[in-house]
Amino acid sequence: MKPHFTLSDFDFTLPEELIAQHPAAQRNASRLLDGREDLPVDRRFTELPGLLQPGDLLVFNDTKVVKARLFGQKASGGKLELLIERVLSPHADAGHEVAAHMKVSKKPLPGAVMQMDGGFTATLLGRWPEENGPLYRFRLSSDPYALMAQHGHVPLPPYITHTDSADDEQRYQTVFAKNPGAVAAPTAALHFDEAVLAELEARGVQRASVTLHVGAGTFQPVKAENIADHTMHFERFEVPLATQEAIAACKTRGGRVVAVGTTTVRALESHAKFGPGCDDTNIFITPGFEFAVVDLLLTNFHLPKSTLMMLVSAFSGYEHIMALYRHAIAQRYRFFSYGDAMLLQRKALRATPDGA
Repeated sequence: MKPHFTLSDFDFTLPEELIAQHPAAQRNASRLLDGREDLPVDRRFTELPGLLQPGDLLVFNDTKVVKARLFGQKASGGKLELLIERVLSPHADAGHEVAAHMKVSKKPLPGAVMQMDGGFTATLLGRWPEENGPLYRFRLSSDPYALMAQHGHVPLPPYITHTDSADDEQRYQTVFAKNPGAVAAPTAALHFDEAVLAELEARGVQRASVTLHVGAGTFQPVKAENIADHTMHFERFEVPLATQEAIAACKTRGGRVVAVGTTTVRALESHAKFGPGCDDTNIFITPGFEFAVVDLLLTNFHLPKSTLMMLVSAFSGYEHIMALYRHAIAQRYRFFSYGDAMLLQRKALRATPDGA
């Protein structure tokens, strides 16, 4: 294993035209790079059920993306954009408080009241979670979830250049999204439709779910060349008892736990590492991490120098991942949230070690 990784190790050159700006015409029409073994195999996503075995357990993240981007203006008339990261108190008796990123030319002072598009107000209370925290705490004039549903915009990632549309409202959301709270989709699960799910069930592949509310920090760039100096953002998560029992049963019968997306990996491995009392995680998975739960990982292609590149390298081996990315670029796979998928096997389970 390489003794020390730096940020530059996870860089690669990606042609801009490979960044998918829109989803495939159908959810299951994406390509699938089968990277379970040393030699990659180019497939279609519809082949996934045939790559899994009866008794395997697919674990999905059932978080629901909220329309967390809100626009308005300060009393001076200056434009303002909020991205609601977390609803702190949704009910009137608790103050309708939220934690949000704020984009504005000049930061207002605590107590300032912003007039938001749609006719509601947002009052700045201070920083969050502490006085020098990265987010701002606001009190909205009505229920945050209702306001976002009525007046908000889909929080598309920064590399998607078009404004959100009705198509994005549907397609930047999984078909099984249930628990509202995410500002970014668990994108590996966007490829699943009812037809693929039915075929998986018919094959005897079981399903379970976790909830991890994906935060905007998932797009936060790593700035420290020494990756050990990077501090991860916190995200709320839950691994239900039914899912814990399903995982135990899967391991007992010799099945494989298949995580759909890196957010599912973060939830499962956080629960395994920190125990059932943990419901907020900033776990940072880098090469050398010992995985306790996940055997296979279905994931999209990630940003250069991102924490997710580090996670998949930890899972399947650094040299193997970089080789897969070179192959994907050469074969013109589509990248990032609306792009294609890849299937990975935990390095220890691969037939031929890559020496990374």
